[in-house]
Amino acid sequence: MKYRFVNILICLGLLLNGGFVSYGQSPSDLADEYYKKDEFDKAANEYARVLKTQVSWPIAFRYVNSLTKINKLDEAEKYLKRQTRSDNDNLHLFEILTGFLASKKPDSLEVSKHFNAAIKSAQKSTSRAEQAAVAFSDISEPKWAITALLSAREQNKEATAYSEELASLYRSTGQNEKWLGELFTLNRFPEKREKVMAALQGVINTKEEEMLEKALYSRVQQDPNELSYTELLTWYLVQKQKFSRALLQEKATDRRLKLNGSRVYDLGNIALNNKEYKTAAEAFDYVASNYPQGQLYPFARRLTINAREEQIKNTYPVDPSEIRKLIASYQSMLQEIGSNAKTLEALRSTANLYANYLDQKDTALTVLDLAIELGKSDRNFVDKCKLDKGDIYLLKNEPWESTLLYSQVEKSQREEPLGHEAKLKNAKLQYYSGNFALAKDILNILKLATSREIANDAEQLGLLIQDNTEMDSSGAAMREYAAVELMLFQNKLDEAVNALNGMQKKYSSHMLADEIFWLRANTYLKQGNVDEALKDLQQITASHGSDILGDDALFLQGKIFEERKKDKTQAMALYQKLLTDHSGSIYVAEARKRFRLLRGDVIN
Repeated sequence: MKYRFVNILICLGLLLNGGFVSYGQSPSDLADEYYKKDEFDKAANEYARVLKTQVSWPIAFRYVNSLTKINKLDEAEKYLKRQTRSDNDNLHLFEILTGFLASKKPDSLEVSKHFNAAIKSAQKSTSRAEQAAVAFSDISEPKWAITALLSAREQNKEATAYSEELASLYRSTGQNEKWLGELFTLNRFPEKREKVMAALQGVINTKEEEMLEKALYSRVQQDPNELSYTELLTWYLVQKQKFSRALLQEKATDRRLKLNGSRVYDLGNIALNNKEYKTAAEAFDYVASNYPQGQLYPFARRLTINAREEQIKNTYPVDPSEIRKLIASYQSMLQEIGSNAKTLEALRSTANLYANYLDQKDTALTVLDLAIELGKSDRNFVDKCKLDKGDIYLLKNEPWESTLLYSQVEKSQREEPLGHEAKLKNAKLQYYSGNFALAKDILNILKLATSREIANDAEQLGLLIQDNTEMDSSGAAMREYAAVELMLFQNKLDEAVNALNGMQKKYSSHMLADEIFWLRANTYLKQGNVDEALKDLQQITASHGSDILGDDALFLQGKIFEERKKDKTQAMALYQKLLTDHSGSIYVAEARKRFRLLRGDVIN
């Protein structure tokens, strides 16, 4: 398709009497300066002088407009009549100016008469119609600009010409259905999709959203084989976090157009990244089940299990029997496909399940050694396995083995994200051991890491150490707290709770008091003890509401009442309190979204 943009005409200029210059080269800087400063009397005099030797649309328009501003309508009218008689080639433009002048008088019929005459004259060529569209836009007549562009499209014999310009004009005139129609047309062209999505983003979560959704479904039903419509509908559903509906749409499209599961696979990855594990597993399972000979099969097979793994690991308390099923699924996949570059991540997953959920640390290390041997040609994979091994040795209370492995990865991946992750693990190891000065030195370096997540983690841990050791030179409370964090890393939840109970009594007035409540609340949640978790979170809100964890505690309470207690009223009250009391919180956007969804607003 050939795109013809009206703004290009602005850059190049419109020729009148063979003497048109570009917008970028003003024929009279002095006249333009007067015009910009609203000194219209001086501007009119200067433009009149320029028009004797050079005529252009911008100058002619500004000259006539200047005359209207100083109430010299007769002078403007004489000029236009003279030009209309002498310049037939550009009659359409002078008819537009005549209509513009007529709009300053009470006779509205004269306006339409001249604008219609301009349209009729513009129908003689595409370039005239394009020029007329620019001129109508300049005099703030967008509806007439639309008429001119539609005339140009008709002459151009290209049904998709000028879609971008028409979309803008339809939107400005409130013709939203036609606006959407032009955007849907633009979306057929990959280079325009980003602009289309940006435009539609402004409709999502507004009263116009229902119109958009209906239009999208209508287009898909009318032309199911036009993939661009389906792509846009899926994009919209993802924006609305309606992943299951998006999956239904993509499955139907995949079957109809025989796309080999690629789009369903892509949606699965998006769902996985958004922690929509159930939908992700369904998407990957669809690809694996329907395309067992396809290139995506080994990846889809592994990711199906991986998505289920994330779902199980994030359902508290974690059920060991479900973990065993996951391991069996990974082993079955490896027996079927074999251990190769496409399936090696399954060995890492299996090892971490053994170590973290079944307390089979030696088995986990054996699996990781096998993975390292099979993947030895991939440095990144080997280093990831080494970090996993370091974690497992820490589970086994063998920190020297851990730091040796972490340091190997630091050296191998210097200045790379994986190297920074290894350095952070070494910093945490020093923290767990109570070596706070050394931990802080490492964390200060990591604050400059290229990975924002690692830099943020380093900064938070550094602040925790600093805030709770400055006022307590002995660091006794901080050492106990760090020891509890190590227990939690080692999945010793019951021991951690007992230790936190003792700390809560011992350090009730210490700066760590709110951190103790927060850590115990999150530990209770992992145990499935929701009511006890809520008590600790409520204690933070009541006694430490204005401190750093005040908004965290409110938001987490809201989520618990919404997702676990199914108490919509209480959840809304908590989200509202967060919005009111913590307007600068990082949770504001999510809390507002959840509140409106619970209230049933059109805006979520």
